[in-house]
Amino acid sequence: MCDFRTSTVYQIYPKSFLDTNGDGLGELRGVTAKLDYLKELGVDYLWLTPFFVSPQNDNGYDVADYRQIDPRYGTMDDFEELSREAEKRGLGLMLDMVFNHTSTEHEWFRKALAGDPKYKDYYIWKKGKPNGEPPTNWESKFGGNAWEYVPQFDEYYLHLFDKTQADLNWDNPEVRSEVADVVRFWMAKGVKGFRFDVINLISKGAFEDDSQGDGRRFYTDGPRIHQYLRELNEATFGQDPGIITVGEMSSTSMENCFRYAGAESHELSMVFSFHHLKVDFMGNEKWVLVPADFHKLKDILFSWQQGMAAHDAWNAVFWCNHDQPRVVSRFGDEGTYWKQSAKMLANVIHCLRGTPYIYQGEEIGMTNAGFTDLSQYRDVESLNHFQILRDKGMSAQSAYNILNVHSRDNARTPMQWDASPNGGFTAGTPWIGVNPNYTRINAQAQVGDPDSIFTHYQTLVRLRKEYGVIACGDFEALDPGHPAVLAYRRRWQGDTLYCISNFYPKPCTWTCPEALEGCQVLLSNYPDARASTALELRPYESLVLLRRS
Repeated sequence: MCDFRTSTVYQIYPKSFLDTNGDGLGELRGVTAKLDYLKELGVDYLWLTPFFVSPQNDNGYDVADYRQIDPRYGTMDDFEELSREAEKRGLGLMLDMVFNHTSTEHEWFRKALAGDPKYKDYYIWKKGKPNGEPPTNWESKFGGNAWEYVPQFDEYYLHLFDKTQADLNWDNPEVRSEVADVVRFWMAKGVKGFRFDVINLISKGAFEDDSQGDGRRFYTDGPRIHQYLRELNEATFGQDPGIITVGEMSSTSMENCFRYAGAESHELSMVFSFHHLKVDFMGNEKWVLVPADFHKLKDILFSWQQGMAAHDAWNAVFWCNHDQPRVVSRFGDEGTYWKQSAKMLANVIHCLRGTPYIYQGEEIGMTNAGFTDLSQYRDVESLNHFQILRDKGMSAQSAYNILNVHSRDNARTPMQWDASPNGGFTAGTPWIGVNPNYTRINAQAQVGDPDSIFTHYQTLVRLRKEYGVIACGDFEALDPGHPAVLAYRRRWQGDTLYCISNFYPKPCTWTCPEALEGCQVLLSNYPDARASTALELRPYESLVLLRRS
C-alpha cells in the first residue's frame, strides 16, 4: 500500500459484488474470490459498504450491531480470511462506519425503548409542540418528517433518514466512547481505513423550525463537529499513521472541509463532497428531470480543487458510489460513444488533485439499470419518492423516468463478471435484477484487452504512482468558460500535466493558452491522438499530456 495521495480506492457493495453460495446475495467470500482481479486493476484499498448485522431497511446503513457480521454476508472467520488474503496482495480493507444513527433494532435503542435512562440518552428525544405536531418541521432525507412519535414516552426521536434509523446523541460522552471502542475493535482486526457515513451530521445545533428549508442548516457541520472528530482521531485511528480515513460530507461547506481534511487539523485524511453531483438537480431537489449544467460542474470541480489545495486539505475525487447513478449514463453516452465517454470521464477524475475512488463496475463502464416497474426497485428512498411523486399528481411513467435517472438502485445492480446467466454474479436468483447488457458489458470481455475501459482504468491507477505531478501537483483550470471542454493543468517539480476533455458527443475545437507541441501523450481514448496547441477534438475525446522538465 502507498501514501493515500498516490493510492486509489475501490468501493465494493458486497451485496452486489459476487455470490458464491447461490442465495442471490453477494458476501465476503465473494470479495475474497475476486482479490486477484482487484490486484490486477492495481488499486490499493478496498472500501466495503456495511456488512454488519442489520435489518436491511437501508441496505446495511441501519446497523444493529457494529461488531458482528450479518449472517447473510458470512462470518467473522470469513472476514478474517478476507483480511489475510487482501494483505498478502498489498490491499488494505476500508470499512464503512455508520455513526450518525443506529438501527432501531440495535441493543442500545431497544434498551432506550425499555426505559433505561442511560441508553435513552444515547439518542435524541424531544417533546412535541403544544398543538400535537412534531418538535420541528425538519424533513427526513428519505421523505416525510424527521421525528417519530413514541407513545409510551409522549416524545419523539430524531431520524434524519428512515424512521428505523435513530440519530445518536453525540453530545453524550458515553456515545463518543462507544464509537471509539468500535473503531479500535476493527483496527485490531487489521483494518487499514475507515469511511465515515454522513459524519458531518453528528453534531446538531438548535432544535427549531426551519423557515428557510428542510432543517439541514441546523444539523449540518454542527457546532461541535470538529471537536468530536479530533477526539475520535486522537483516541483511535490517529494512533496509526498507516490508516486512511474519509468522511462523507452531506451538504457541507468548503470552509469546513479545510478543517476536516487539513494536513494539520488531525481530523480526517480526506473528504467526499457532493456538490458536483447535484448539477442535474433543481437546486437541492433530486427528484426532477433537468439537463446537467456543465458550466456549474466545472465551476464546482475547479473551485474545490483550488480551494482545498490553497488550504493544504485533501479531496476524495469520484463520480460514482452506491448512492449515485452510473456516470457513463449520467454524463456520458450508453450508445455509440460508450467506450470513449467512459474513458473520458475516468481521465477527468483520475488526473485531479485528490485520491480517486472507483465504484465496482465503473472500471468496465457499467450503465444504469433501466428498470421499468416498481417491483424491480429495492431502494427505500426510491420507493418512498415514487409514492411522493404520484401523490403530487405525477403520472406513473413520469415518475419512472425520474427513478430511471436518479435512483440509487442504478448503482446496486450486480457486478457483471462475464456473459453467463446473471452476469456470473450468482447461480441463484439475484436480490435485484442484473442489467441485461451484461452479455456485452462484463469484466471477462475486458481484462487483457488493450483497448478496454478496464485497461484504461488500470493505466490511470498506475500513472498516479509513476508520476508525482498527478499525486502531488498544483491545480489550475484552463479556459473554464469553454462550452464543451473541461481542461486543467497540474505542475510539480518542473513537470506539467494537461488533462483536456471534450464532454460532448459533437466535435469541437479548443486552443490551449500555451503551446502543447512536444508534449508526450500519456493517455487518450482515441488511438491516434496527438498533442497540438489548437486541437480538433472528436466526440468525447480526452487527452492526458505530459511535458517533462
